[in-house]
Amino acid sequence: MTKFQDVDWAVSDAPVSYEAALAVMDARARAIRDEGARELVWFLEHPPLYTAGTSAKPADLKDPARFPVFDAGRGGQYTYHGPGQRVAYLMLDVGARGRDVRAFVANLEDWIIRALAAFNVDAGVREGRVGVWVDRTELGGPLREEKIAAIGVRLKRWVSLHGISLNVEPELEHFTGITPCGIEDARYGVTSLAGLGRVVSMAEADMALKAAFEEVFGSRLVRVASEELVPS
Repeated sequence: MTKFQDVDWAVSDAPVSYEAALAVMDARARAIRDEGARELVWFLEHPPLYTAGTSAKPADLKDPARFPVFDAGRGGQYTYHGPGQRVAYLMLDVGARGRDVRAFVANLEDWIIRALAAFNVDAGVREGRVGVWVDRTELGGPLREEKIAAIGVRLKRWVSLHGISLNVEPELEHFTGITPCGIEDARYGVTSLAGLGRVVSMAEADMALKAAFEEVFGSRLVRVASEELVPS
């Protein structure tokens, strides 16, 4: 595994507005490319909201008045963010890390899968369906698979923005206001660590994500103050 330089790692304890997060990502990505700033991985939670990717279909927003809706500027369709969900935004220099978008997305998938394995969750990817999934098919029953983590990224001058969201213990009913990632097939749903019977704190999820990130991306995460990103 190639070793890269250390990466800044911030964890925001208070919910971060989507507008503030977008502003921070844009500014940091610009600084990475133009000023040689350090890469950043940012763990946070958002208040309840829906985001629309560049492929979002209006019909997939079932309850537009329920929560605020934002154009994310990332790839993908509609997704939900809210309390109990660990969002990890990555501002990484993909240009310096091989300029291979497919490999970058595969690393994001591997990162989540390894982190979930720390809680004895057997998760994986599925052909034609973005994100990370778990098999919930009961013995002898019909196929049932549920998404536990979403992936949506954008590259700006080879620096990544956005990232992943892992369902630790969000209110899963909030996903009913959209067609998550445009998948309407009743065989496919949404779950969380709590939904799988795993009692996991956000801090424990963070430690699993941190360890898995360092394994997959070859960089050490070095904690920095989140207040430097979004002043309170």
